[in-house]
Amino acid sequence: MASLSSTGKAFFGKMHFHRLGPSHSFHNRKLLEHDGVKARLEKIGERCSEDDIQVYQGPTSPLPSGIPTYRVEILNACETGCAIAGIHMRCGWFSSARMINPKVFKRLSYDDCLVNDGEALSNGGSLSFQYANTFSYPLTVTSVTCSP
Repeated sequence: MASLSSTGKAFFGKMHFHRLGPSHSFHNRKLLEHDGVKARLEKIGERCSEDDIQVYQGPTSPLPSGIPTYRVEILNACETGCAIAGIHMRCGWFSSARMINPKVFKRLSYDDCLVNDGEALSNGGSLSFQYANTFSYPLTVTSVTCSP
């Protein structure tokens, strides 16, 4: 169900019925500006995208030395049931005072980290790791490869 807001933007949502009557819940779809034309990022027939990989990060107990630690969980939330490989992330000069299994997460070069040694993360699958540093790194997905 699509409707237009007062600004002319399209919203997609579902109608929910409660005992007090109907209500609407809407969530925005991400839009991409291209040559002055807005197009949905989700393309018909597209099997997977960077948006299908969700990254959660939060603080955990510090190391005995007092260095803060962070837990990262990476989840394949592909709605079409796809496995996703070749997951690369923007990660700056990522480093950790705690050893991380390089098959799980490793920095290849500045701002390029590889997840799961490039292997596919199955639909609904996740992996996690902890790192230790004086600050957390913003980690965002930059590219993926759809697996059959």
